[in-house]
Amino acid sequence: MPYTEDRTHWQSGQGLWEHVPESDWNNWIWQLKNRITTLEQLEEQMELTPEERAGCEHANTKLAMAITPYFFNLIDREDPNCPIRKQVIPREGEMTVGQEEMLDPVGEDGHSPVPGLVHRYPDRVLFLVTDRCAAYCRYCTRSRLVSNAQDYNFHPEFEQGLKYIEEHPEVRDVLLSGGDPLLLSDKKIDYLLGRLRAIPHVEFIRIGSRIPVFLPQRITPELCEILKKHGPIWMSIHSNHPRECTQALKEACDRLSFAGVPLGNQSVLLKDVNDDADVMKALVHRLVRMRVRPYYIYQCDLITGSAHLRANVCKGIEIMKQLRGHTTGYSVPQFVIDAPGGGGKVPINPQYITKIDDEAIHFKNFEGKLYRYPLKTFGPLESDDDDDCKCDAEEIML
Repeated sequence: MPYTEDRTHWQSGQGLWEHVPESDWNNWIWQLKNRITTLEQLEEQMELTPEERAGCEHANTKLAMAITPYFFNLIDREDPNCPIRKQVIPREGEMTVGQEEMLDPVGEDGHSPVPGLVHRYPDRVLFLVTDRCAAYCRYCTRSRLVSNAQDYNFHPEFEQGLKYIEEHPEVRDVLLSGGDPLLLSDKKIDYLLGRLRAIPHVEFIRIGSRIPVFLPQRITPELCEILKKHGPIWMSIHSNHPRECTQALKEACDRLSFAGVPLGNQSVLLKDVNDDADVMKALVHRLVRMRVRPYYIYQCDLITGSAHLRANVCKGIEIMKQLRGHTTGYSVPQFVIDAPGGGGKVPINPQYITKIDDEAIHFKNFEGKLYRYPLKTFGPLESDDDDDCKCDAEEIML
């Protein structure tokens, strides 16, 4: 049955916590203190399936469970297949490790010159500044690291990371991640951004965060002033389903945008969560209405215990076919696989090129109609520079 939604409705309210004073509900510290973190707390609020109960019993040996009251309200407690529920409530499948799965599926440890810093690409680094999140995604690429359930003993070393960046002038782009950087105090965020801005060769600072989605109350005026002071600070949020695009998230994105923070969104393609063209189209449409540019759809990494959540790559390609040309270009993200073992992000696109010969490139559009674009100029515009534009046709058509 095709996914449909009321496009005029933005979920709001306190739900199960309607008795809580509004001042507490809108306080991000209160939200953190009142997270659901145990099987007992979860069973007070809903009936679990046997698979969920087994997953919760083993969660603390792989990846801790934590769900903010705000995000828990988005779960359909009567539907075991609820797309929000699948993302944050552990399931028994997490304890099954496939032969192809890895603790460090994208090879971050092998590209880490100092603890907490990953230097895989020539001009940019990933700076891991915390091992904590407001809530824990069950498909987390860094489940070995975040929440310390696996005794990874990751302890962020700000000064080592900052020193490395200072000593490497080729680094012009720094991405703060973790864990979630926005769980740090305002004082620490101000310090980190100030230190990075003081490095002459650092031109571009980004933050990767799911805090706006899990904990929009954290996006306070005070935090926005810090981001504005050190701006432009770019931010990638992480939303996977249109149900996550609430009134509170919309308002948090407004505050960030008005503080001069350009926003993008990264989704992970997840089985029976968003591996559907109608669901993804509804998501990207809500995102652009919140001033958020859909940026990436990631194929789920080969993290241990993720097989039950990994969607077929072909589903992702089909979704891209249903987005490209069928909706606003600004709404179309890039579908990528982060190559297992540390190869970096590789775009995975539908095949539009049908043939390349000496005279032209032949291709089809989003409707499947065929077109031809010449590779050589003729007549008064004829040029001898055409030989400089040779390309490997076989490589392009792969």
